[in-house]
Amino acid sequence: MRHRLRALMAALFALPLALAIAPSAHAADPTTMTSGFYVDPDSSAKRWVAANPGDGRAPAINASIANTPMARWFGSWSGTIGTATGAYAGAADQGDKLPVLVAYNIYNRDYCGGHSAGGAASPSAYADWIAQFAGGIASRPAVVILEPDSLGDYGCMTQAQIDEREAMLTGALTQFSRQAPNTWVYLDAGNPGWADAATMARRLHEAGLRQAHGFSLNVSNYFTTNENTAYGNAVNRELNARYGYTKPFVVDTSRNGNGSNGQWCNPSGRRIGTPTQLGGGAEMLLWIKTPGESDGNCGVGAGSSAGQFLPEAAYKMIYGY
Repeated sequence: MRHRLRALMAALFALPLALAIAPSAHAADPTTMTSGFYVDPDSSAKRWVAANPGDGRAPAINASIANTPMARWFGSWSGTIGTATGAYAGAADQGDKLPVLVAYNIYNRDYCGGHSAGGAASPSAYADWIAQFAGGIASRPAVVILEPDSLGDYGCMTQAQIDEREAMLTGALTQFSRQAPNTWVYLDAGNPGWADAATMARRLHEAGLRQAHGFSLNVSNYFTTNENTAYGNAVNRELNARYGYTKPFVVDTSRNGNGSNGQWCNPSGRRIGTPTQLGGGAEMLLWIKTPGESDGNCGVGAGSSAGQFLPEAAYKMIYGY
């Protein structure tokens, strides 16, 4: 908290008076307002370890997964969303740590994939939900990953549905700009195996990327950090060539320790990757998907539902088998 206050005071005194009175949106850097990333005390891995202290897998899962800073995902299961995001960002702020939140409730979510289908009941319901999401964070420092898969999941959608989705994302970014000035928002851009860089650059731009701090890659996937860095740089080249700007990007490294085997839904033999950190080839390497949480009823998670914690999958992912 003291670190954050010092950073705020220094920023204010360094600015001309007019700017200090009316700072531009996203002028603050939440990484300099905090002292490291927040470890979710109620993650699925933390809960499992606490409930199974005698399990032989618990020490490894506790040491290698449960105590690594990870994102918390928010959706229809989160209750009153402004209260939920406010409580989470507030708890992190109390400890002078930077929380990572995932907004995952867009209307027609996972429309073509289906494994994580759901989301808000309508575009207007989503607009209300995301406005409250941003309002809950308010001025606290935070990182938000905005709607994983939303720009990759176009394969079966009509142009009208695509336009509707892009409008929802643009509206969401506007809400964060207005209500959460110390939050860096990353608009999700899928992964290197989904859409070519030129296609993704166009989709990002049309969904309002100019308003976002940056874009996110590899959420819940397995491509190596090097593959994602190359893809992110290619997307930026396309953005620069077509629209005259570039953006920083982050990579989900939670499950990319030995790369992809071509499967995305609970593949066997994957390994945890570089723990959450600043830098590392991208602006940040983040654990966005919790290792051990199922991708759905598929692969080594057959019989499970998306988001369910599977201790055996988590344990094997620590060692890569």
